[in-house]
Amino acid sequence: MNSWEPNTEHPNPEGEVGQAPEGSVENPGQAAETPGDPTGEPSARGEGESVQGGDETPSGGGSGALDELRATHEALNDRHLRLVAEFDNFRRRVNQERLEMWGRAQAELVGKLLDSLDDLQRVSDLDPETATTVSVLEGVELVERKFLRTLTEAGAEELNPDGGVFDPNVMEAVMRTPTDDPDLDDHIDQVFQKGYMFKGNLVRPVRVSVYKIS
Repeated sequence: MNSWEPNTEHPNPEGEVGQAPEGSVENPGQAAETPGDPTGEPSARGEGESVQGGDETPSGGGSGALDELRATHEALNDRHLRLVAEFDNFRRRVNQERLEMWGRAQAELVGKLLDSLDDLQRVSDLDPETATTVSVLEGVELVERKFLRTLTEAGAEELNPDGGVFDPNVMEAVMRTPTDDPDLDDHIDQVFQKGYMFKGNLVRPVRVSVYKIS
């Protein structure tokens, strides 16, 4: 009796031993799964949508910030206008005070010069029949000294560069005197009119004649 024996030469005609046929399901339970997560956790798209929705700004936030900026701008603008008005008032007040101070200084100087004018008028009132030349000259010299003292006290300075070197900053040459001496070139020959400085400012230049080599 012939017994049946399995064919050991080709155990699996489709491939190696244990290989599932094409089209077969390796895990039957996996095919039944739905695209969603069976655990109930949100998908990646759902998480992104939830985060994006939490970052949205309320509709009223932008309006409140704009109102705050407008209020700050109005406050700064009002402060600027107030400062401009205060500075303008300060400038006008300073200019007015300066003019008043200058007017008082001029009035004080004029008051001092009036004393010299009174002395000069006394000299002019002398009787020509009784007054002598000496008395007239003495009166004029007295008025001159008093007048110069008043100017010096006020800040005036007399310029009298007799024999010095010509200085075009404070002198005016009205005549040239020819000379052959090189040492006298550009030196003062004569002073025709004295000059005066007042507190560093030239009031009147000295009018002179200057030696020049011919």
